[in-house]
Amino acid sequence: MTKKDWQQLGKGLAFLSPWLVGFTVFTGLPIALSFWFSLCDYTLLQKPVYVGLENYRTLIWGKNSAGGYGDPWFWKSLWNTARFAAVFLPAAMVVSLGLAMLLNLKIKGQAFYRTIIFLPSLVPAVASAMVWLWIYNADYKQGLINAYLIKLGLDPVGFLALKEWAMYALVFMSLWGVGNTVIIYLAGLQDVPRELYEAAEIDGAGIWRRLWHVTIPMVSPVIFFNLIMGIIGSLQTFSTPYILTDGFGRPERSLYFFAMYLYDNAFQYLKMGHASAMSWIMLVIILIFTGIAFWTSSRWVHYQGK
Repeated sequence: MTKKDWQQLGKGLAFLSPWLVGFTVFTGLPIALSFWFSLCDYTLLQKPVYVGLENYRTLIWGKNSAGGYGDPWFWKSLWNTARFAAVFLPAAMVVSLGLAMLLNLKIKGQAFYRTIIFLPSLVPAVASAMVWLWIYNADYKQGLINAYLIKLGLDPVGFLALKEWAMYALVFMSLWGVGNTVIIYLAGLQDVPRELYEAAEIDGAGIWRRLWHVTIPMVSPVIFFNLIMGIIGSLQTFSTPYILTDGFGRPERSLYFFAMYLYDNAFQYLKMGHASAMSWIMLVIILIFTGIAFWTSSRWVHYQGK
């Protein structure tokens, strides 16, 4: 590199320095410290003591006081998170794509309907949870759904009080905020060339064949993007179930998620070493599932021009 090249590099780094310093201090350093703390016995009130992989062993495969292996609440929270992701992610993908296709139709009041679908995604998680607490309230005088069930001559349902209903109630509530995903799908649908639909109609393809052979392949990159974001988001579910259940994950810990147990370890039990280990375990899990998605994407994701 010439002297001029070095000068240009220095100027470029100078302009980038605010971001580089911010990233290093507020992102890079915390990541490095979390990995170090995951290898330590650290309670926030004392200096961290290096214990190697003991935190991981205790959480995953170490023998516990009940005679089993691993931390039972670790596995319980991980199982609840997996159940939620397995139900919510496919439902969110289908519902958001279906809504986007409906909003893509040339109908009167199109802008109004798009606004109505998008607005719930702007509501803060706390406010949204409080609204749904009122909707799901088991008291027929306060709960919106149960008030109508009573009028229809049906018994009120404790949506958040019964183990059988709680998970599905949370999934349904979470579908209320798919507006961002719908907008992304809508942008992808509007980029599909009209000539392809016209050619398919000439060949005699019906609405379902056009959907399967034209729409889905053309928006498959958007589906792939939303899949990756959905995996990351659903596995890190925290604020909504925490507010709905006051942090306890009731009923019977059926809504006690991985991120909630991580939070409790860090700030309730002051086991920062366990919490840091859990964060790295979650990172590995997310990397595995996103890696599988990327590995299979070449078989079903189609990009224009290829």
